[in-house]
Amino acid sequence: MPARRLALAIAALAIPSLVPAQQQPGAKRAFTPADWYKVTTLSAPAVSPDGRLVAVTVTTVKEAENKRHSEVWVVPASGSAAPSRFTAPGAESSRPRFSPDGKYLLFTSNRPGAKATTWGVRLDAVGGEAQPMENYPAGGSWPRDRRFVVWADTVVPDSLADSTSRKNDPWGKMTPMARPPYGAITRPLDAARFDGRHVTERDYKSNDRGYLPGPREARVWRPAQLWSQRLDGSPKKQLTSTAYSHRDAAVSPDGRWIAFAADPALRSDSAVRAERDSLDRLPYDSARDERERNDLDVFVVASDGGGTPRRVASFAGNESELAWSPDGKRIAFLAAPGRTKSVRLYVVDASGGTPVNVVGDWRYEPDGFTWLPNGELLANAAVGGRTALFRVDPKAKRVREILGGRRRMSGFAYDADRKVVAYVSTDLTHPTELYVARADGSGEKRLTSFNDSLNARIAWSDAERFTYASVGGLEIEGWLMKPFGYEPGKKYPLVLYVHGGPHSSYGENWFDEFQNLAGAGMMVLFTNPRGSTGYGADFTYATRGRWGAEDYEDLMKAVDIAGARADVDSTRVGITGGSYGGFMTAWVTTKTDRFRAAEADRMISDWTYWYGASDAQRLTEFEFFGKPWDNPALYDSLSPIRHVGRVRTPTLIVQSEEDFRTPMGNAELWFTALRARGVPVELVRYPRSTHELSRSGEPWLLVDRLGRLRQWFGYWLEGERSVAGK
Repeated sequence: MPARRLALAIAALAIPSLVPAQQQPGAKRAFTPADWYKVTTLSAPAVSPDGRLVAVTVTTVKEAENKRHSEVWVVPASGSAAPSRFTAPGAESSRPRFSPDGKYLLFTSNRPGAKATTWGVRLDAVGGEAQPMENYPAGGSWPRDRRFVVWADTVVPDSLADSTSRKNDPWGKMTPMARPPYGAITRPLDAARFDGRHVTERDYKSNDRGYLPGPREARVWRPAQLWSQRLDGSPKKQLTSTAYSHRDAAVSPDGRWIAFAADPALRSDSAVRAERDSLDRLPYDSARDERERNDLDVFVVASDGGGTPRRVASFAGNESELAWSPDGKRIAFLAAPGRTKSVRLYVVDASGGTPVNVVGDWRYEPDGFTWLPNGELLANAAVGGRTALFRVDPKAKRVREILGGRRRMSGFAYDADRKVVAYVSTDLTHPTELYVARADGSGEKRLTSFNDSLNARIAWSDAERFTYASVGGLEIEGWLMKPFGYEPGKKYPLVLYVHGGPHSSYGENWFDEFQNLAGAGMMVLFTNPRGSTGYGADFTYATRGRWGAEDYEDLMKAVDIAGARADVDSTRVGITGGSYGGFMTAWVTTKTDRFRAAEADRMISDWTYWYGASDAQRLTEFEFFGKPWDNPALYDSLSPIRHVGRVRTPTLIVQSEEDFRTPMGNAELWFTALRARGVPVELVRYPRSTHELSRSGEPWLLVDRLGRLRQWFGYWLEGERSVAGK
């Protein structure tokens, strides 16, 4: 038995499998919020170069500790053995990847007492513990013979290597909060007595990252250079030292060249930032905003970094995901010629030329791709609310679906020869599991069963998919999920869900929030109104400058269709949504009284306030055609608070204390207004939580939120009149 297979077999015997066994068949029950703790989530698969093994991140919840726990598991791609845990259960481990030569399984870990974040397990030897891999490439691109790895990364000068001090800086010993930003005029009178925050930059905070360091301290502001390292343990080498950043570095199959994306004029990062900042200060100009933009171009440089970079193509767009063809003659990349244009897959001769759009006028937008040995490509894309894998013939510009169905897939990963593809898959009634197939789409197998035990106990609700013509004849996709214990001939309350973004989408995946309300006996209606992604850029940007107009009509049309059904009680209808969905929930209640109850999550009630308090001002600058002072009428007229006098819908508001995307003030304003008008309203403020509470927040708080949704709609729609606090 080869050493690698022997090591896997020994590991499988030595470590008890955590894959639960199937329960005996029996009656299934409804989902409750506490069941959320039992769901296992899989992500970030990786395939070994020889295609024999698949690694994946497995995340569970430790309810008693109020935290998630991630491990790396490995399973044979053949499905001949059960998955085995390859990382210690006492540490957090994630993002598995195999070394180019297949000797190591690498992963990211925060093991106590170690500085290293990259760790590795030998696969070509029997047994052995994971070792820190500080001097091993964490990832990148390599040539066909896998002699070395190339990647792009930032360089921090020694004087800035320690983020808490500066050389020759009288304030260097101060805490980062107290130290004055570079170029600031004011300073603390007594540094020991000042524990506030001093801000001079526009982008000084970020959702889920907190407050950001200034440009002189931040690694992110340093130009990304090209690096190379052999796999024999020799140190890494810096190949370039430029004032501009290199992006998406890809080495040619023969190892002679490195392709990268960079500023078209190879200007310094500081010059690009200065231009952006100067444009930010100009009044809104529709002509400037609408034109095609040439943000990046593709360049090639010798693999030792020497010589002058050669431009491969000058092309309007933001080229990314560069990849050489197997014969080294072409380079493929993704790009959108303009902000409101669809992402296309392009191929250009490596010697230079005009990039060719190889997917033509295909409606959908590739999210990722890889070359096949025969010169064709595989590309994954969202197709409305589902995901599919496509085979692309660049000569014929033909796109053919090879893996799909009513589900969502993610994390597509391949072996070195592109014979095997692994991915995580989920559908409406099944949480995530790991799958594998041949690169032609045949031979699909499910490799894991982490959620089988839970699936055997819980009656997950399915949803009927439907489409309908809305304003202007535009086709809208929607779903209606039936409640647990559905009985024909009985009428059920209905809750409409509105997704965030607005440029995101709902779809064919298991979702805790839908199952939560369906488990409580309610119909759940969810749609992808115009503005959603997955239907092409024209559909996505159809709401620009018109939020709350045709998208509102799309939603109400769906409610009309659902309300006309014999099994829906149109007098007991609720509405909920988060972020853009939170704004839309408030907006809808200013326009109609048809909803008996509402829950506004991560809401926005005043756009001018939001512009000043959020971390995403460029969203409304683009969507609302300028800043608040450029287009005050639009900012004002689209603010729900201006129309709050018409609201009579009982509303639950959920907001996070540390949400920098939709700050708390929006919720406070809406709560105070409704309270002053005598509208039934409650505000729940979650501590230690950001905009991501419902997705990656503290488990106890996330589950508490699910419970409150059930309670609120149960009270107003189902007559569950229990009242807390008495």
